[in-house]
Amino acid sequence: MSNSRPLHPEVLNGLALALITASEVPSLLIDDNLVVKAASRSFCDAYLRDDADLIGMKLAAVGAGQWATPQLTTLLRATAAGSTEIGPYEMDAHFADTGDRKLVLTARHLDYGDTETVLIILTISDVTEMRLALKAKDDLLREKTILLQELQHRVANSLQIVASVLLLSARRVQSEETRVHLRDAHQRVMSVAAVQRQLAVSSIGDVKIANYLTDLCASLGASMIRDHDQISIAVEVDDSMATADTSVSLGLIVTELVINALKHAFPSHRRGTIKVGYESLGDAWALTVGDDGVGMPTGDNVPEPGLGTSIIEALAKQLKAKVEITDLNPGTQVSIIHA
Repeated sequence: MSNSRPLHPEVLNGLALALITASEVPSLLIDDNLVVKAASRSFCDAYLRDDADLIGMKLAAVGAGQWATPQLTTLLRATAAGSTEIGPYEMDAHFADTGDRKLVLTARHLDYGDTETVLIILTISDVTEMRLALKAKDDLLREKTILLQELQHRVANSLQIVASVLLLSARRVQSEETRVHLRDAHQRVMSVAAVQRQLAVSSIGDVKIANYLTDLCASLGASMIRDHDQISIAVEVDDSMATADTSVSLGLIVTELVINALKHAFPSHRRGTIKVGYESLGDAWALTVGDDGVGMPTGDNVPEPGLGTSIIEALAKQLKAKVEITDLNPGTQVSIIHA
C-alpha cells in the first residue's frame, strides 16, 4: 500500500487545467463521462472559434458533432476504464470553415495513484496539409519515374536505329577493314542500348546485372555467331545491381572482350564456349570473360594493342578496377577486378 496521500480533486483539476491551458497542441481534458473539463486555446481556435459554452459539455455535443463517432466514444470509455490508450487514432472530420480534415488523436488516462478522480487528456493533431504534401510528393515522384522510363525507351529506340544504320553500312561497304570497324561500332552501340532497355523497366534507377549481361550476350551472339552449335556464350551472374554509368562501362567491356574472343579464340571452325561471369561481395566485385579457345598468341605472334584494348583499360581505370589476364590452357580469361 502506498503511504502517499491522494490529492484533493480540486487540486487535481487545477493541475490538469493548467497543463491543458499551457498546451500549444489542441487538447481537451475530459472525465470518465466524456464531459469536457478544460480546453486549450489552440483547440478552440482550431475547431470552435468560441469556447464560451464548451466547459461542461459532452464531447459528442462539441462543435457540429465531429467528435460523436461511435469508434472514438468506445475508445475513450475504454481509456477511462484504464484498459487501453488511444495513440494514435486517425479520423476524418468535416468543419464548416475549413472543410474535410485528417486528424490524428491520442488519449492518455491521467493516473494519480489511488485517487478516484478519472481524467483523460485528448490531444488532436491536424495532419491534412502534411498528407497532401506527401501525396503531392508521391505524385511528382511517380510522374518523374514515368517520364524517365519514357526517356529511356526513346533513347534505347534511337540507339537501335543508330546500330541498324551502322550494320546496314557495314554490309554495303567494299573495304573489309571498314566493315569490321562498323560492325564493332554496331556492337558498342547495342551494348549501351541494352543498358537503356534495362533502365526503362527499372523503377529504382539501377540495373540488374544478370538481366543486362544476359540480354547483351544474347544480342552479341545473335549478330556475330553463325553456328550456335559451334560457339556459344554462357552467362553466370549473381543478383547484383549497379548504377547506369557502371552498367554501361561493364557492358562495353564485355562487348569488347566477347568480340575479341569471337574473332580470335576459335579459328578454323574450332568449337568452344565463351563464359561471362560477374559476382560481388560488398563493394568488391569481379567481371570475367573467358573462353576455351586457342589462347593468347606468344612470341613474335603477339599483336599490337588495338582500339579494344585501349577501351578496356580506360573503362577499367574509370571503374577504379584492375585488368588481369589468365592463361586457362586451353583458352584465356580476362578479369576486371574492383577490390
